Amino acid sequence: MEIDAQDAFDIKFFENALKRDPKSHEILELLGSLYSKYDMARQALRIDRCLARIHPEDPRIHYNLACSLSLLGRKREAVAALSRAIELGYDDMPWLLQDPDLLPLNNHSAFKSLVAEQKCSF
Repeated sequence: MEIDAQDAFDIKFFENALKRDPKSHEILELLGSLYSKYDMARQALRIDRCLARIHPEDPRIHYNLACSLSLLGRKREAVAALSRAIELGYDDMPWLLQDPDLLPLNNHSAFKSLVAEQKCSF
C-alpha cells in the first residue's frame, strides 16, 4: 500500500516528536499504528520492542510484538511473545486464530501447541 500524503506527513511528524520524547507511549502507539498500516514491519517491530520495554505487563503490546515478529518470519520469537501476551491476560482467541498478521505461524508446531493449550483452558 502506498503511503498517502497525510500519513507520510504524520509519520515524519511523529518520528520527529519521538526524537524529543522517546518514551512517549502515545507517540509510540500512533507511529506503530502508521507503520503497521503501511506494512513497515521492521519499523513497527522497533516500536513494539520499545513499548514492551516501557510497559512490560501490557498483554496488548506483547500481542502486537508477536504480530510484528510473525510478519518478519521470526516464528519462534513470535510464539514466545504471543505466549507472554496470553500469560499477561490476552484472551481474544477468536481474533488470534484469524489475525492475518499471525498466519505465518499456522504451521509452526509451537503455535499449534499454544493454541491447543488455550482451547483446553476455556
